Amino acid sequence: MNGGTSDTPLEARWLRLIPSLVLGLAIWIAPVPQGVAPEGWHTLAVFAATILGLLLRPFAMASIVLLGILVLIVTGALGPTSKDALQTALTGFADTTVWLVVAAFLIAGAVVRTGLGRRIALGLVHKLGRSERGLAYGIGAAELVLAPVIPSNTARGGGILAPIVDSLCRSLGSEEERAGVSRYLVACGAHFNLVTAAMFLTAMAANPLVSEAAETIAGVQFGWAKWALGSIVPGLAAIALLPLLMERLVKPPKLDVSAARATAEAELAALGPMDRAEKILLATLGLLLLLWATGPLHGLHTTVVALLGIAVLLFTGAQRWRDMAGTWGAWDALVWLGGLVMMADHLRETGVIDWFANGAGAYASGLAPLSAALILAAVYFYSMYGFSMLTGHITAMAGAFIAVALAAGAPPLLSIALIAYFSNLCGCLTHYSTGPVVIYFGLGYHSVPDWFRIGFVVSLFHMVVWLGIGLPWWKLIGWW
Repeated sequence: MNGGTSDTPLEARWLRLIPSLVLGLAIWIAPVPQGVAPEGWHTLAVFAATILGLLLRPFAMASIVLLGILVLIVTGALGPTSKDALQTALTGFADTTVWLVVAAFLIAGAVVRTGLGRRIALGLVHKLGRSERGLAYGIGAAELVLAPVIPSNTARGGGILAPIVDSLCRSLGSEEERAGVSRYLVACGAHFNLVTAAMFLTAMAANPLVSEAAETIAGVQFGWAKWALGSIVPGLAAIALLPLLMERLVKPPKLDVSAARATAEAELAALGPMDRAEKILLATLGLLLLLWATGPLHGLHTTVVALLGIAVLLFTGAQRWRDMAGTWGAWDALVWLGGLVMMADHLRETGVIDWFANGAGAYASGLAPLSAALILAAVYFYSMYGFSMLTGHITAMAGAFIAVALAAGAPPLLSIALIAYFSNLCGCLTHYSTGPVVIYFGLGYHSVPDWFRIGFVVSLFHMVVWLGIGLPWWKLIGWW
């Protein structure tokens, strides 16, 4: 879902960039509000234009962010000289959270390259897939195991699991017989992906933007362990209940799924026995999860732990640097994520975030703190209908909604948690919200109205689970 594909004529791509340029220019020449530095206002203009560019996707995300950075440097919005401005522009690329994403992408590349991810997914589907529901739980279990170590939900859901799900669907008897079960498995796969993306900081590439906003705007550390602590109870409940909900929505027929299990077994056998590299990688992943989960005990930063994992893989010979460095998603994320982090930091330092939060917070100031947090979170969730990409939605809205919630007096940790988890769960609403959803929908088992109907019901399901179970859990651990 990166946009700007090479088969789109260059002229057409530039035309799609025009609305971004117009928006940026309109904000740039508008009067600067009181309390906001002029360079902050100009940064807001470029930031808004960049976000619109990410939504329209005329070019790749990294290309659009890079253009925004250059505009800020050349116009002097980041400093009086080009050298000063460049030094400011590069601060985002030194951010520890950005490098956590880079390191996680490099590790994820190893999981895909060695075939370990596919082996885990096929093994779980084969073990659990004794019925339609069992196959669904196998898909969910695979998502849950792989999510903490594969930060691209597209690579995880679209690259590893969607082909497996499609292969299983094709093995279920005749086309007419398998249609209902296929719709069921595809819907479960797509929505499992979003649930697991919400459960871990390292399960979706844009999640660190929420963590970064929590620290810069609220002064709250919302790292890997805290993110997982808040999500584990409602997340596991959602995984356990989702197949049951889908059975009511899709009503799959009862079929003999032994053929699907046989397909998974055959594909698993084709992988052969686990080799040395896979064994080392599996042990390394276990070590990473252990260290991430126990961060408060040993004091190692999350990013340091990820880099330690890379070092283990390299110095044991399980991976070669040439192969790891070929994971283009890591360097792509470095450019667009580092650039966006820098812009967000500059907006805060120049008073733009405070100006926006104080102005918007006044509208919610009459609400009770808990009500303010819940209402703002619900508005944030359903605003996803207006976006074509989770990353764009998070970039444009997450920090702003956290700021408004705090200005309205909402509990900081609760507000951050709701925005963090809803940032991924809201992808259930449409068939174009994120890469794996597009891929699952593209398998052809659902119509657009069918997907929207299921998606809206799933959104209500998330509200019930993540508020009905999540709120008491967050109260128990002292988040509000």
